[in-house]
Amino acid sequence: MATDKELSDFLENVERRAFKQAAYAVRKDEAALDIVQDAMIKLAEKYGDRPAAELPPLFQRILQNTILDYFRREKVRNTWVSLFSSMGNSSNDQDDFDLLESYESEEGSQTTESSIDKIERAQILTLIDAEVQKLPTRQREAFLMRYWQDMDVAETATAMGCSEGSVKTHCSRATHTLAQALKAKGIQL
Repeated sequence: MATDKELSDFLENVERRAFKQAAYAVRKDEAALDIVQDAMIKLAEKYGDRPAAELPPLFQRILQNTILDYFRREKVRNTWVSLFSSMGNSSNDQDDFDLLESYESEEGSQTTESSIDKIERAQILTLIDAEVQKLPTRQREAFLMRYWQDMDVAETATAMGCSEGSVKTHCSRATHTLAQALKAKGIQL
């Protein structure tokens, strides 16, 4: 059984990695924060009495399910919004108000970014993702665990069932392969 201290320490250690994972998946920082908070609450409420060793895989599964739930809710919400917006298109004078015309974004946020910058960033992320997917399975696993989920070498080795030296080798090969592939496409990171 995990003590309150062990649970608290686990959640504190996993918070940053979970946020990065959720932010990558949903591409919205605010939504990612909500997802991580929901996943942490679910873990504490439903599985807080489990042994400390079982917490990492349980939390990972809860986080993945919470991300999927977010996408399901967004799909339903977007369906209803598009349905009602098409029904509400009448030619009343009251409908002349446009929220986007009166909305001001914070300087430096993604909403103030130009369309060209957004497209360029999306294209680069797509290229990077495609190159990561081309990596051999073990290299991709090691790379994502180490650099995306911020797992240390020992945690990655345990998760992959290999030695720490193997993790370092897989990560090194993956970064060199990615750097070469992206450089060949004109992307300097």
